Amino acid sequence: MMLLIRHFELALLDLFARGEVHGTTHTCLGQEAVPVALSPLLDPDDFVFSNHRGHGHYLARFDDPAGLLAEILGRDGAVSGGVGGSQHLRRGRHLSTGVQGESLPVAAGTALHLARSEPGRLACVYVGDGTWGEGAVYEALNMAALWRLPLLVAVEHNGIAQSTPTGAAMAGTIAGRAAAFGVEHLHVDATGPGVSVPRDALTGPVERVRRGAGPLVVEFATRRAGPHSKGDDPRPADELDRLRAEDWYARLDGPEFDRLDAEQRARVAAVVRDVTARPPATGRAAAEVEQWQPVSV
Repeated sequence: MMLLIRHFELALLDLFARGEVHGTTHTCLGQEAVPVALSPLLDPDDFVFSNHRGHGHYLARFDDPAGLLAEILGRDGAVSGGVGGSQHLRRGRHLSTGVQGESLPVAAGTALHLARSEPGRLACVYVGDGTWGEGAVYEALNMAALWRLPLLVAVEHNGIAQSTPTGAAMAGTIAGRAAAFGVEHLHVDATGPGVSVPRDALTGPVERVRRGAGPLVVEFATRRAGPHSKGDDPRPADELDRLRAEDWYARLDGPEFDRLDAEQRARVAAVVRDVTARPPATGRAAAEVEQWQPVSV
């Protein structure tokens, strides 16, 4: 799955460079281990709130590169009818937005609903370290702690918020901010080439959230090996060289890795050929997971 996400993102940057992707797009190169470690611990009926850098979150949950690429390119078979694009997806209980900090209060409200109506379910929200500059984060954490909501906050701490290093924008630590609300904090290293260690570290704490122990902030140490969006990366060349050398993909080799890598590279190439040949999307979601009905108020 990490290789699928890696080659999907690389293909997307190539399509952007060729002028086939409109608007903008944010890849998760280097951060693939986070959703791959976490997603198997989530129930299909859990809510997941993703963000602007959310392709890996979607792929790790649904294994649907064709539907995602069709959405980004506005082609037939698009998961959200081609109206959401790269950042604004909806498939059942998986939603994403490009607005920083927006998802956390929405996820808290959803967690309140789940606590009352669907015990055992949780709301998971992915945020970055830069999102901790938004006041809505703290209002949501305050309510989640007071009401012991089944809220899982997955923080992808890659050390840079767009172009600003974390140290230049954040006073204190994420652990300290969670502690201020009495919220459990867990630090997980997701920089390695495997997912079994971070997944094992998460299994018990995620289950406690389900059982009503209250919210949990999981801070994933990760790296953003690619640009913020498209090709904009102001980091010095030597820093980028170091990040690429430490990247999980560069640290793996051997016959089994080569076989799996070739399989996923070929799979993504086939998806690109298929989707780019499709007609434009109609605005109707490919998977009619739910039927929208007017709501009386």
